[in-house]
Amino acid sequence: MLELLKRLLKALLAGLLMLVIGVVVINLWILQKTHARVEHEVPLCAMQPVGLVFGTAQWLREGGANPYYQARMETSAELLRLHRVQHLLLSGDNRTRYYNEPISMWRSLRHRNISDRHMTLDYAGFSTFDSVVRAKEVFGADRLMLISQGWHLPRALFIADALGIEATGCAVPDDGVEGEWRLRLREWLARAATFGDLYIWGRKPYFLGPLEPIQL
Repeated sequence: MLELLKRLLKALLAGLLMLVIGVVVINLWILQKTHARVEHEVPLCAMQPVGLVFGTAQWLREGGANPYYQARMETSAELLRLHRVQHLLLSGDNRTRYYNEPISMWRSLRHRNISDRHMTLDYAGFSTFDSVVRAKEVFGADRLMLISQGWHLPRALFIADALGIEATGCAVPDDGVEGEWRLRLREWLARAATFGDLYIWGRKPYFLGPLEPIQL
C-alpha cells in the first residue's frame, strides 16, 4: 500500500511539474511573439483607426478609485487628442444594473471632454477574449489599438493574432499598486488558459449578435 502511494505521489508531482513547465513555455512564447508591438510611451503608440479599451472596475472593493481604471481613461482620452486613434470602443462587463463598465467609461471620458461621436459601447465584453472577438465579429474592426496595462496586453494581442486582426498595444502608465503581483501571476495562468481557448477546446464568446460596424 505504501509503495502504491509513493508511485501515485511521484506521478502527481511529475504531472504538476509538466503543467508548470507548460505554463512557463506558453507564456514565454506569447511574450516573445507580442512584446515588439507593445508601446509604453503613449505619444509613440502606432496610429490605428479604433482603440479597444478594456473595462475594469472604477472603484476598489476596499474603497477609493481604481488606478488601473483611471490610467486607462486618461490614456484613452490622450490618444484621441493626439490623433493616435479616431474612435474608442469601450468594452466591458454589464452584469447588473448597478455594475456597468462601458457606461462608467463613457461617463469618465465625457468628463474628459470626449464627444459621443468618438465612442462606441460594447456591453458584452465579459472577458478579454470576448472583447477582442466582438471587436471584429460585431463591430467590424480588423485594425485595433489595444489599450490596457502592459502586463495585460500580450494576451490580448495573442488573441487578436489568432483572429487575423492587425493589432498593436498601447500600455497605459502603471506605477503599480499593492498586491499587483497577484494580478501578474493570474495573468500568467490566464495566458496559458487562452492558448487552450484558441487551440484546444475552441472557446466561443458568451454573446455575439448582429454586425454593427463602427462608423469612423
